[in-house]
Parts: sequence; structure tokens; C-alpha cells
Amino acid sequence: MKIHRWRLRHVSEQVMLLLLAVVVGLLAGLAAVALKTLVHYAGALVTRLSRADWQLVTGNWQLIVIFSLPLIGILLTMLFVKYVVRGDIGHGLPSVLLAISRNRSALPAKNMWTSLVASTLTVAFGGSVGLEAPIASTGSAIGSNIGRWFRLSPKSVRLLLGCGAAGAIAGIFKAPFAGIMFVVEVFLFDLTATTALPLLIASLTASTVAYFLMGTGVQFTFTVNEHFALSQLPYYAVLGVFCAAVSVYFLRVTDRVEGWFAKRRNPWIRMIIGGLLLGLLVVLFPPLYGEGYASLTELLHGNPASLFAGAPYRSLAGSAWVTLAILLALILLKGVATAITIGAGGVGGTFGPSLVIGGLSGYFIAMLCNQLGLPPQNTANFALVGMAAVMTGVMHAPFMATFLIAEITGGYELLVPLLTAAAVTYLCINPFERHSIYARKLAAHGDLLTHDKDASAWNLMNMQRLIETNFVVVRSGDHLRDLVEAIKTSRRNLFPVLSDDDKFLGVIVLDDVRKIIFNTEMYDTVVVDDLMHPLSEGDLVRSSDSLQDVVEKFRIGNRYNLVVIDDNQNYLGFISRANTFSAYRRFISATSDE
Repeated sequence: MKIHRWRLRHVSEQVMLLLLAVVVGLLAGLAAVALKTLVHYAGALVTRLSRADWQLVTGNWQLIVIFSLPLIGILLTMLFVKYVVRGDIGHGLPSVLLAISRNRSALPAKNMWTSLVASTLTVAFGGSVGLEAPIASTGSAIGSNIGRWFRLSPKSVRLLLGCGAAGAIAGIFKAPFAGIMFVVEVFLFDLTATTALPLLIASLTASTVAYFLMGTGVQFTFTVNEHFALSQLPYYAVLGVFCAAVSVYFLRVTDRVEGWFAKRRNPWIRMIIGGLLLGLLVVLFPPLYGEGYASLTELLHGNPASLFAGAPYRSLAGSAWVTLAILLALILLKGVATAITIGAGGVGGTFGPSLVIGGLSGYFIAMLCNQLGLPPQNTANFALVGMAAVMTGVMHAPFMATFLIAEITGGYELLVPLLTAAAVTYLCINPFERHSIYARKLAAHGDLLTHDKDASAWNLMNMQRLIETNFVVVRSGDHLRDLVEAIKTSRRNLFPVLSDDDKFLGVIVLDDVRKIIFNTEMYDTVVVDDLMHPLSEGDLVRSSDSLQDVVEKFRIGNRYNLVVIDDNQNYLGFISRANTFSAYRRFISATSDE
């Protein structure tokens, strides 16, 4: 309490934001390093169990162990969530976006560590998901809670939440600019003078921490050794179209598979079905085990035979057409494996799988061109560009995807093909999927904060809070005497007329009865029904209408008040133009990044 009062007197909120951005970046970087280290050692320990040279399991028993590992991982994850977390672990980045739009950027303190442990258990045992979304959720929770601990304004808490997410992505990939663009494009922040410096500080701090503790290695390391030629541009455009189709498939198949699992009400049945299906996929297609970066790295270094390692069809390695068939199968099945992992109860994200699928897609197109006798294409370059293109399609983040690949490859030699493929993918996917994989469900429920502040305000403001109910009602059949009594107790100049069963019939305006309210001879002869104005549809709004519909009626009819009814014509109250636009200005002030 004393520290808080001292801070208010001596440290401005802007200076405090910059100091806390360093702290958030430091903690997010440490969390990224901790997660990667945990998964590395846990995964190494688990995979030793399934290796023949450990001499514990061989032959068919080795396959049985591999088949069982994903089920064990999902089981351990579920037990951790049920008995340690004892509550909902959240839904990754969609829960962060929902907190930004609906909960003043407040995330539970438990989110600072639960995703780290749960995703480690899932991925280390072969769950086919990524670690980037859990670490971004962790970083967001760190920023949110630090901001609230220091009692900053909701706007500042939101910015620190973004700093945590930017730091997490920057730390895990050692790509500070990609971390900033992740927050701008995925979390839909505006990059302004207010937001730019804290985001940059957090990203640089996290990257520095990751470099210091982990060296120069990242998720995968590759240096571009063949320069881009202008004649290759049409082929990269074709790759963009292919990646758009792959992105649509990935979004649709993950949605359907997760939806199928959601219909199975018993979580243990979901776990068993999902674990066994995932185990079968991993036995048939070993590159589906875990994140998939190991296989992607082998492809980047020109070793497609690695796709056959441990597979039942490994004797077919060396055939280019069989390799193409396996690549296509992995492209189609990686999304299925990811959705099965999440639907069965595992914890992880789709960030990593989208990168892996993109790399496979780029390699597939380059190899297909080479097999068809077209001008030879560099498979590694196509794989890198494909990674950016599929990430663009899945996450609707072309600049983040472009600069992520540029940063992790240590140069910008592929900047033109990266931007070309990302632009083509983005243009092609927009007619089919308007929102990213993280935002599509929130957008469907009107819970998404977007760069369009006007649309966001009207979508996210709660109309129920704007309904004014301090109007005195009169009933059909009442006399002028009853209306006069209502006027005595009311401070408003409108009087809704209701039937005996609360159905709205019309409204009486005080100005229309001023001349007769003092004529006592008319008190028992005039009925309120004769004084009532029946209202048209333009004067009414329903509780199920959106605020955009309300604003449109204000604009068209030039009304100052609208009557609110439910779908059964029951009267609920009035909504006024003045209160609506005052609430709009407050919302814009609270969510604006300036």
C-alpha cells in the first residue's frame, strides 16, 4: 500500500510502463527458456524408453511403447489439470483475446505456470502440438498480473499483457521484431507511439535473455545459401495459392475434429479414443510425433530420407514419388493429429504445426516442380517460404510470418518471395476465412476486439447496461387521474403504456398532455389509450438486436430515445442516444492505444 502511494506520487504511469516492460520481458524470456528446456529433457528421457539401443524394448514391443506414449502424455496432462490445477486451464490464445475484449485484460495468476507444465507433459510424450501458444499465453498472464499488482490502468494492463506475449515469442524464436508483429496482428494491437517502445523493450529483453541462456540456436537453424532469382517469382506465387488451400483445410479439419471430440461428454473416453488414434498416426508417420521441428530441420538440410526413419515403409526411402506421397500425407494429417491431441485433452497450440505444415508444403511444391521437369527450385528456400505462407493463412499475420522467417534465417535474402507468397496466401484465404484460427470463434460470438475501433465498440459494448428503467409506466384502460399520479412521481417526460400482461402498446409524451393535466373535470373521462402514440418499428429495438442496429435507428430516424422490448413484445425500458454515445466514448478511451 505504501509502495503504491509512493509510486503514484513519484513515478508517472508512462515511466512505470517502461520499467515494467523490462521486467515482463525478462520473465517472459525466462519462461520461454524454461519451457524449451523442460520439453527437451523430458522428451529426451521419454524417447530413450522407446529406443532399441537402451535394450529395454525391441522389435514389436518398441512399436507398442511408441503407440502408447501419446495416450500416457494426455493422461498425465488431464490428471495435472484435474488434481493440481483443479479448474479450467484456459483455451490458450483465444482466452487471452477474450480477456482483452471482455475482462479488462485480466488473466488468472495460475495461467503464469499451468500451461508450461501441461504443454510439457503433452509434447514430451508425443502430442502433435506446438509450444508457442502456451508460452505466449504464459507471457500474457505474466504481463497482465504484473500490471494489476502495480494497480495500473486497464489500458496499461492491456499493454503489459501484449509485452508479455511479444517477449514470449521473441524469446522462443530469438526474433524481437516477429514478437512485436505477433501482438499487432494476432492480438490486434495498434502500433502507436504509446505501444511501440514498451513492446520493443520487452521483445529485446526476452531475446537477450534467450541468447544468454541458450546461445544462438532456435527452434530450427538454417542459413539461406541460394539467392532468390526474379524468374522464380511465379513459382512462389503458385506456392502461395497452394498454401492458402492448405490453410483452409487446416482450419476446417481442426475445427471439425475438435468439434467431434467436444461432443463426447466423458473426458476419459475422449482421452482413450484420442490417445489411441494419435498413437496409431505416430507409428505410421513418425514425423507427426511431437512438435515436428526435427523432421523439418532435416528437410531444410536436404535429407528427405529422414521422413522414413522408423516408419513401416522405410524400405521405400529413395523413391522421389513415394517421398512426395509421404509429404502430402503429412500435410493432410498434421492438422488432424493436432486437433486429436487438443480434443483428447492435451494442451498445446497450432502455431508450431502451422510452421511445420508450411515447411512440408513448400518442400512438396519445390520437389514436385523438380520431378515434373520444370526449372529446378531450391527445396529449402521453398520450405522456408511455405512456412511463412501457411502461418499467414492460419494466423492472418503476414508481416509476423515474413519477419519471423527472415529473423530466424539470419538475413533478408528471401524477403521478396516471402512477401509475395504471404500476400498471395492472404488474398486467397480471405474469401473463405476472414479471421485467424485464434479469433474466428470469438468473432462468431461478437467478442473480438479488432483494429476497427467503431465496429469493436458496438460489438463489445453491453446493450443491457444501457437500458434505462426509471420510467413510470401506465396501463391500458387507466384514466387521466392515474397518469397525473405517474407524472407526480416521475422525473422523465415519457410514459410507456403497457397491457395487463406487460406487452408494450405505445408511449405518452408529457408535452402532449400539459394542457389538460390541470383540468380535473377530465381526470375520470379521458383514458390514456386516447393519449398514447403507437410507435413504429423504427422507434423500437429488441434485446436481441446489436448496438450497431440501435445506432443505425438513431441515425435514420433522428430519435433521442428508443423503446427496448424483448422478442415477446414485453417492455424492458428505454435506450437514449446521449447515454449510448457517452458509453461509446468511454469504451474508445479505455481501449485506444494512444
